[in-house]
Amino acid sequence: MVIDPPPARPRLRRAGWLHELLDTALLIVFVYTLVNLATTRYFIDGPSMQPSFYTGQYVLVSRVPYLVGEPQRGDIVVFNTPGARYDDPSLIKRLIGLPGETVTIRDGQVFVDGIILDEPYIKEECQQNRCRDAEWALGADEFFLMGDNRNNSNDSRYFGPVPRSNLVGEALVRYWPPSDWGVITRFRFP
Repeated sequence: MVIDPPPARPRLRRAGWLHELLDTALLIVFVYTLVNLATTRYFIDGPSMQPSFYTGQYVLVSRVPYLVGEPQRGDIVVFNTPGARYDDPSLIKRLIGLPGETVTIRDGQVFVDGIILDEPYIKEECQQNRCRDAEWALGADEFFLMGDNRNNSNDSRYFGPVPRSNLVGEALVRYWPPSDWGVITRFRFP
């Protein structure tokens, strides 16, 4: 009995180094473009979010959560100030009030629809001259944002509610300086 030899395997074509280099460069460009479409970087400048963030820190901001879902109370949001010029810097604040809610400041305390907010993240009690008693009824597409350092923050108390179209994204990761690396945890309200 004669056994036939197994069929010869076809030879694989090996791409040249130029082809490999071109493929790698295209992959890098694709990934870089995808990351820049989905995220942006933000530089912390000023004390308005202390003790959560300090001047000189960099955070990675994702646009994706607000493309596929709704902003939530407690999110740390980067946004464009209503009425700002295109070259004005974006701000970073904590989301306090959601569409359709009423935000009230009374005796330095923040209330949403009449319920006082428990805010363990704020730096210090708000002084009367910085937290005057006021009330804002938010529209169907408006959000109320405040800094964690209430005594030193330019926020919705001064420029009013922020439309959803002005929200850039949610701060997710602190990446600079290396000693401050970490995922940013959102305070979950009950």
